Amino acid sequence: MLDSTPAFQSTVVDNVLLLPHNVSLALTNENLIINDKSQAKLHRQKLCGFAVGRAPSGVVISLYHVLWVEITPSGLLVIDYADPVSKKHLRAAKLSYALGEFVRDVVDTWVNLILKRAYGTAQRNRRAKVLVNPHAGPGGADKIWEHEVKPLLEAARMSLDIVRTKFSGEAIGICENLDVDAYDIVIPCSGDGLPYECINGLGKRSDARKALRRIAVAHIPCGSGNAMSCNLNGTHRPSYAALAIVKGVSTPIDLMSVTQGNTRMLSFLSQSVGIIAECDLGTENLRWLGAARFNVGLMQRIFSKRVYPCDISMKVEIAEKADIKAHYKREQTEGDYTTRREVDVPREASSAGEYTSSDTDTGEGLPPLRFGTINDKLPDDWETASYDKLGNFYCGNMAWMAPDANFFTAACPNDGLMDVVLNDGDISAAKYLELLTSVETGRLFDNPHVSYRKVAAYRFTPRNQKDGYISIDGEHVPFEPFQVEIHQGLGTVLSKSGKYEAAGPSDWEKASV
Repeated sequence: MLDSTPAFQSTVVDNVLLLPHNVSLALTNENLIINDKSQAKLHRQKLCGFAVGRAPSGVVISLYHVLWVEITPSGLLVIDYADPVSKKHLRAAKLSYALGEFVRDVVDTWVNLILKRAYGTAQRNRRAKVLVNPHAGPGGADKIWEHEVKPLLEAARMSLDIVRTKFSGEAIGICENLDVDAYDIVIPCSGDGLPYECINGLGKRSDARKALRRIAVAHIPCGSGNAMSCNLNGTHRPSYAALAIVKGVSTPIDLMSVTQGNTRMLSFLSQSVGIIAECDLGTENLRWLGAARFNVGLMQRIFSKRVYPCDISMKVEIAEKADIKAHYKREQTEGDYTTRREVDVPREASSAGEYTSSDTDTGEGLPPLRFGTINDKLPDDWETASYDKLGNFYCGNMAWMAPDANFFTAACPNDGLMDVVLNDGDISAAKYLELLTSVETGRLFDNPHVSYRKVAAYRFTPRNQKDGYISIDGEHVPFEPFQVEIHQGLGTVLSKSGKYEAAGPSDWEKASV
């Protein structure tokens, strides 16, 4: 594959790089087409280990899969790319070609063009603080990181500073003390617990708003639910998530302030009381089952018809499902998820597609609470209702809560609203099963047994019950009243497209990842 004959002069004609041994690399808007018989043979279709059919004339590599291209000091053209060996796994692969004699400026221009098309608006050579939780989900995060993820990020020439967490809450301290000028992103390799810690660590800083804008949180899925990766990367497969992070675009995301007692915490994903919280927090002993533990927990509880008496007050912004559908459609067609719409501190797009803080950066802590805390009097314009037979209360800021659970189909990254679903707990087991099936197919939104609203804030107060489960982003908090309000565009994440990779309330074709 390496040519030692210097007589041939490599050159570029109409975006086609001509190399020795009749090899050519053609660049289109979407693909890199490699005309190389030796590579074509390697990529020949095989059955039971034997090549079948005619050998292809060339190899096509999607530019989305191109990780890096460079010319080495010895005159080699090196192409690193993510090779899709299966629908579940990518591996880092490399091609090397001797250029022979060549005009440096001509080939450099071609290399820069392929990198520009391969990365688009995504930043190259990101500086990443990587946090690996060896105990995430069913375990094995270390192995996933070393064998599936790290090779891809290194091939993309990312700078990696790696820490293996040793105890719960460690990531909070790491992010609270992080040098935000030394990194572009934080990559938690875990379930959704470590992203929660990263966001809350950044939120504890005296310059919280600045830190939450500058440092994007990106997620490698190694846990049970992996909701952040499902929504932002469009996958719960670690290697595919790694590629999505390499090519990801900086995206503002709403965050939620939760107050309980005298404590304020940030939530990026969800809050739940009832059957969902019990299936999450009440099945920790089944963590070895992975995501299947949630299904086991549901089946254990679905026939109990347990109810959760409570009072719920909400600042409702959109109450009708038809209006929510219209709002979602507008957000999808008109919303710009790469700029901030609630601009407490505006950011400007750089030439690399990232966002940098402007001169109006204040470096202040978290934004003040518009509606007070759980200890304050309820605002007069909130709607309050009592529920004697509540079966499930679920508030979310993302669509997928797990790879097969699109609970909040109308969720948007940066619309300044939370999605709330409610259902009674005394419905029949058959109706409960119908409800759960509608979650898997992405049709929960239209289920007649479910109430769906868009809210700006709410307060949840349990009644006649001293113990139970309240889940904040999958974390267990005391069974006490709590209040939540949303902050539009407060956080920053990396996403595949600037939007959630989930089906909306009128589109069920992409209902699972």
